[in-house]
Amino acid sequence: MELFLQQLINGMTIGAIYALIALGYTMVYGVIQLINFAHGEVFMVGAYIGLTVITFFGFATGAGFPAALFYLAVILLIAAFLSGALGIFIDQAAYRPIRNSPRLVALISAIGVSFVLQNTVMLIFGPMDKSFPEIIPPVKFIFGEVTLTLMQIVILTVSLAFMVLLYWLVEKTQTGRAMRAVAQDHKMARLVGIHVDGIIRFTFWIGSGMAAVGGVLFGMYYHTINFHDGYLAGLKAFTAAVLGGIGNIPGAMAGGILIGLAEGLGAGYISSEWKNVFAFVILVLILLFKPTGLFGERVADRA
Repeated sequence: MELFLQQLINGMTIGAIYALIALGYTMVYGVIQLINFAHGEVFMVGAYIGLTVITFFGFATGAGFPAALFYLAVILLIAAFLSGALGIFIDQAAYRPIRNSPRLVALISAIGVSFVLQNTVMLIFGPMDKSFPEIIPPVKFIFGEVTLTLMQIVILTVSLAFMVLLYWLVEKTQTGRAMRAVAQDHKMARLVGIHVDGIIRFTFWIGSGMAAVGGVLFGMYYHTINFHDGYLAGLKAFTAAVLGGIGNIPGAMAGGILIGLAEGLGAGYISSEWKNVFAFVILVLILLFKPTGLFGERVADRA
């Protein structure tokens, strides 16, 4: 039972990060039906931006919890804003010119952007792993043989807060209604006065910002980052989006948690060396038996 609870906590923690990344995949697909395979690299860039912010401002490790929360807020806001700007730039430079082209063209463009981002970060920061400072105090709460760290609590709390905020934005605000209208039918959205291109840019900004938050939390959790981290994390987040139902925001949240749980429990009961296999086994099974995902796929009309 202790092993199950420990792996449950570990799985939910990494699953929350996957969910943040998956939201970007599912939002962009829901609005323009594009699988943005550069999204994992935006996650990675967000982690490097967070590390740069820590270095630039000289945020000290070992600070008290109130100071650490302030540092975290500054890091997340800057990383989210700059990564959101990067997402808009990617859309305008690589996707908008081919918006009406066949989907294969956009897919190849996305893969090309992914390679460009990977190699750009490698050239700037180098190919070696970078150590991520321990901003959150290494506090542990021990319940028998089960350990819950303060960092895990922070990750789960921050991830949940951002997911709830996004759901509120999409479902309860005027901008969210415009996003849902664009997702349903581009042409009709234009006819009722919605700035479709502006909504698409906003979607890229929000989705990329969420990925950056996930990247910073990922770096803080594992204490190290590398320029190729976005590749594997991005594929797992894509699996989470497909599992929940591509284009479905609640589905992406649930899918991320489920992938994390599968990875954590698989690592605990089978082998940690096989933990990356479980997500892709789930992807294959979903594509074979329920390609619309657990919550159903939401498809936009690009007319």
